[in-house]
Amino acid sequence: MNQNRNLFYIFSITLVAAIGGLLFGYDTAVISGADKSIEEYLVKPLGLGSLAHGATISSALIGCIIGGLISGYFASKFGRKYSLIIAAVLFLVSALGSAYPEFLFFTKGEPSFALLMMFNVYRIIGGIGVGLASAVVPMYISEIVPAEIRGRLVSFNQFMIIFGMLVVYFINWGIANGQTAEWINDIGWRYMFASEAVPALLFGVLLFLVPETPRYLALQNQDEKALSILTKINGAREASAIMSEIKQTITAHAASEKLFAYGKLLIVIGIMLSVFQQFVGINVALYYAPRIFESMGAAKDASMLQTIVMGLVNVIFTMIAILTVDKWGRKPLLILGSIGMAVGMFGVSGLAFANVIGISTLFFIIIYTASFMMSWGPICWVLISEIFPNKIRGQAVALAVAAQWAANYFISSTYPMMMEYSGGLTYGFYGLMSVLSALFVWKFVPETKGKTLEQMESVWLKKKHKTA
Repeated sequence: MNQNRNLFYIFSITLVAAIGGLLFGYDTAVISGADKSIEEYLVKPLGLGSLAHGATISSALIGCIIGGLISGYFASKFGRKYSLIIAAVLFLVSALGSAYPEFLFFTKGEPSFALLMMFNVYRIIGGIGVGLASAVVPMYISEIVPAEIRGRLVSFNQFMIIFGMLVVYFINWGIANGQTAEWINDIGWRYMFASEAVPALLFGVLLFLVPETPRYLALQNQDEKALSILTKINGAREASAIMSEIKQTITAHAASEKLFAYGKLLIVIGIMLSVFQQFVGINVALYYAPRIFESMGAAKDASMLQTIVMGLVNVIFTMIAILTVDKWGRKPLLILGSIGMAVGMFGVSGLAFANVIGISTLFFIIIYTASFMMSWGPICWVLISEIFPNKIRGQAVALAVAAQWAANYFISSTYPMMMEYSGGLTYGFYGLMSVLSALFVWKFVPETKGKTLEQMESVWLKKKHKTA
C-alpha cells in the first residue's frame, strides 16, 4: 500500500457518496411500513382493488428504470458529483411530496383518483433518484479510489443500501409503535415518508464538500484539477503515473465514445451481470420474506422475527464481502456465492415439493441469502463500475443498471403468479439461475482485482482484436 495515500480523505469521500446507497435502501424499503395505510387512505375509498394497490406500491420501480436509463446522460453531461446532487434533490422532493401529496392542489382527507396519481408521481420521482444513485454512486467511488481498495469501497455502498433498509424498518416501527391504526392511517404514514428528507438533505449538503472524479475531469480536459485530486489521494509520484494512463486512454482511442467500440461482448457481460443478479431471485426473498414464511406455516409475529434474522444475516455477510473482495478477487466470490445460492434454493424447492415446513426451510433461505450478500449483492455493483473503459463508462453503466431494474420488476411481479402454480418449481427456477450465473462468470467475466480502470481498457481491446 502506498504510504503517501490520504486514507482519511479517501474514506471520507466514500462515506459521503455511499449516503446515496443508504437513500437507495431507505427509499426502496420505506413503503413497507406505509403499505396498509396507503391502501386505506388512497386506494379503498376510491373502490379500487389489489391491482391499483400493487401498482401504487411498486410505482417507484418505474422511476428506478427511468433513473437507470438517464444516468449515463447525466453522468456525462453534468459530471458524477452533480448527478448525485440531482439525485439528492429528487430524494428530498419525493420524501416531502409522498408525505403530503395534497400540497397545493388537493384537500387533506378528500381522496381522489388525481390525488392517488400525484402520490405515484412523487414515488416515481424518488425512484428516478434511486436509479440515478444506483448507477452513479458505484461509478463515482470506483473512479476516485485506488485500485487496491476499490472493491472494498464500492462494496461498502451495498452495505449502506442494506443499512438504509434496516434503519427505515426501525424508524417505521418507532413511528407506529403504541399508536392507533386510525392515527397511523391518517398521520403516521406521512411521518414515515417525511423522515427520508433528513438523510436526503444531509447527502445534498455534504456532496458540495467532495470533489468531482479525476476521470471525469480528464474527459473534460480539466487536467490540472484532475491531477490535484489524484495528488491529494495518491501522492505526487503515483498521481502523475495515473494521470498519464488516464490521458493515454482518452487520447489514444478518440472513437471510443461509441458504445460498442470495445466489442459487443463487454456490453453483453455488463447487462448479463445485472440480469443474473435479479434472476437468482434475491428481491423475492427481500420483498416477500414475511409472506414466504407465512406461506410455509409461520405465524405473522414469527415471520417478522425471521425477517429480522435475515436482515442481520444480510449485514454480516455483506461485511464479509467488503473484507474479502480485494483479497480473493471478484470471480471466486461470485462463483462461490452462486454455488451457495443454488444449494439454498434447491433445498427450499425440495422441501416445498415434499411439503416439509419448519426450521430446515429457514436454514436453506439463510444459506441462500448469506451467499448472495457475500457475492452477487455487492460484487455485481463493483464489476459494473469497473469493467467499462473511461470513454463509455457513463452510457454502459446506465444500460446495465436499467437492465437490472427491469429484471427486478419482472422477477418481483411474476413471483406471486409463479407461486400459485408451484412453489417447488418457482424456487427450483431461482436455483437453476444460480447455477447458470456461476457458469457465466467462470466462462466470460474477467478478473479485475488490483487492476486500474485504465488497465481494464487494454483487456477489452486485446479481446476485441482476438475475436476480430
